[in-house]
Amino acid sequence: MHRTIPPPHPDPHPPRRFTPPSGSCDAHCHIFGPAHRFPFAADRAYTPPDAGVDDFLRLQARLGLSRAVFVQASCHGTDNSALVDALVRGQGRFAGVAMVDESVTDRELDDLHAVGVRGTRFNFVAHLGGAPELAGFWTIVDRVARRDWHIVLHFDAKDLPTYAGLLESMPTPYVIDHMARIDASAGLEQEPFQHLLALMADERCWVKISGAERLTAGGVPPYDDVTPFARAIVAAAPERVLWGTDWPHPNVRQMPDDGDLLDHLVEFVPDQSARHRILVSNSQRLYAFGA
Repeated sequence: MHRTIPPPHPDPHPPRRFTPPSGSCDAHCHIFGPAHRFPFAADRAYTPPDAGVDDFLRLQARLGLSRAVFVQASCHGTDNSALVDALVRGQGRFAGVAMVDESVTDRELDDLHAVGVRGTRFNFVAHLGGAPELAGFWTIVDRVARRDWHIVLHFDAKDLPTYAGLLESMPTPYVIDHMARIDASAGLEQEPFQHLLALMADERCWVKISGAERLTAGGVPPYDDVTPFARAIVAAAPERVLWGTDWPHPNVRQMPDDGDLLDHLVEFVPDQSARHRILVSNSQRLYAFGA
């Protein structure tokens, strides 16, 4: 099978700038395969190398993290088998965000809930296929809301105003991935970012300060141009901010060292108590690990 994206960093360094507190969570990461057990979707936009749960456990040990939220990757489509396997192996340490379509049965949703799935994800990003069909979107949202799941949304920031009505109508909390993929070169006053900050006044809205390696203009550390955006998001609603590595980093310009990403959280969130809130308390409140 021909891989179209590179593997993650082979030897990320441990954190150097702070020691993650007990219960720290990587709230956005993925499981890829292994393909011989969990084949990729036929209509996938990219073909990744295997990056399975054993690889991820080694990463967690290296970074000093103990919890994680696995987000179903688009390369696996709506076959959540690899995600479920990772959750079962985690024995309560991990939670999941699945991808489902209208064909999913109530029994399948219940089975996903039983292993730790607490949300479902929708891509609105053009290079991953663009927006879903909205009638089907609302059907799924209404069904998962009955199970107290939340909705994870992958947007390009420029499109946020287009979906203002959709977000206003959400019956459940929603999480916006990767700071809505803001343009870090366009300044804090850019309309898409100001729209994101305005959304955070809504108690349903959560934002992940992840994806610095995607957002930075240069593509390489130290990601300083992303720092003001992350700080503004944290200031807007520190109780509804999550952080994640995005390991194993599909479709990035430059493969990051996950140790650099974790270290840079000191720049995003200089206050130690606020970092504890983001790494431990917020993710525990949204995902109820072990419950």
